[in-house]
Amino acid sequence: MSAPQTSWHIAGDYFENCSCDVVCPCLFSPNAPMTSRPTQGYCNVAFAFHIDQGQFGGTTLDGLNAAVTAHTPTAMADGNWSLAVYLDERADEAQRAGLTAIFSGGAGGVMAALAPLVGNVLGIKPAPITFTKDGKRRAVEIPNVIRMSVHAAPSMVPDQEIWAENAHPFAPKVAMAVADDCTWEDYGLRWDNTGKNGHYAHIDWSNA
Repeated sequence: MSAPQTSWHIAGDYFENCSCDVVCPCLFSPNAPMTSRPTQGYCNVAFAFHIDQGQFGGTTLDGLNAAVTAHTPTAMADGNWSLAVYLDERADEAQRAGLTAIFSGGAGGVMAALAPLVGNVLGIKPAPITFTKDGKRRAVEIPNVIRMSVHAAPSMVPDQEIWAENAHPFAPKVAMAVADDCTWEDYGLRWDNTGKNGHYAHIDWSNA
């Protein structure tokens, strides 16, 4: 009999940028979600997370950050992703174990649903992650690894975002965004998604 999973819950903010032109066909196309061909034929995507409030079992995760990058050679649903995970270096041993379990998909929840698509884990390591939220702009930086920022796509109402509902596994609705810049370089790989598709949203995840 397998041991029961540790219960966890996190609430905070996330944003992403991928190599697709705006709007990414994973989000909106005639086909089932994540089955359309990316606009470049492949997908290079980065996700950044800030936890306002969180717990993994009895361990608090408040204030911590994480980032995940992935490369998919074709449509995302076809799998064979190459994945890299970065965990806030401020986390202690127990917090790091919790973050690893959540963002690798090992403890259930949203990332666990994507885990079967991963063919190659490039690495999971601590890093100095700076996450910034300023109005309709989001930014993250890991020195010498990733620099990414997005802003809300222009809407018909200048002070409001364009929201897509029921379109993304991370949140019930996500804001449409555009990357100001996005570069990533690690594990002998590099990409530049500047000017490409982005999203951001509040997240509320658990394995309940």
